[in-house]
Amino acid sequence: MRILLVEDDALLGDGVKAGLKQAGFAVDWTQDGQAAKLALETEEYALVVLDLGLPKLSGTDLLTWLRGRALKVPVLILTARDTVADRIAGLNAGADDYLIKPFDLDELIARINALLRRSAGQITLTLQHGDITLTPSTHEVKKNGQAIDLSAREFSLLHELLLHTGRVQSREQLEQHLYGWGEEVESNSVEVHVHHLRKKLGTTLIRTLRGVGYVIDKETT
Repeated sequence: MRILLVEDDALLGDGVKAGLKQAGFAVDWTQDGQAAKLALETEEYALVVLDLGLPKLSGTDLLTWLRGRALKVPVLILTARDTVADRIAGLNAGADDYLIKPFDLDELIARINALLRRSAGQITLTLQHGDITLTPSTHEVKKNGQAIDLSAREFSLLHELLLHTGRVQSREQLEQHLYGWGEEVESNSVEVHVHHLRKKLGTTLIRTLRGVGYVIDKETT
């Protein structure tokens, strides 16, 4: 899952980015509203974590622009503005959630996971396909009830494919979800992750459509 973090405080932004990456997210970090606007015009994100007090373009103005373009990406406001009026203004501008600074990183991650479930139309806390279950909140994958050890990117790739069961995704689309700015992407990185997932979870789970992409087929009843 690729997240856009918009935060002008360098120390806080660096800490949040590190925490989100450790939780398995790919993170792009901008420190002003104009840079965030450009990122949203050119990249695809699963979620935006947005500060309000930004230079060049305020978080509220960025949010208004975002919703004016009918972009449905979930937005979590992360700000020191803690009055009821501020919260109402942010939510009315189109935010999906609101977290006050200072905050607990685990709570931020829990709120992000909740918003991602909601945006994907996922009601349950886990994704299941046959004998495989994936729990985003705890980063756990089990096969026949037994825990399977996956790397952060293997987990993210499996999560992305399970969220879009039955829909083929190209290598380029998957790379967009797995890697943030400045992260080196090997030409065969997705293929390598798929190979490892097949070894750990079974060779038939992920189907390759040569020249097109990868898909986990819907279960037949």
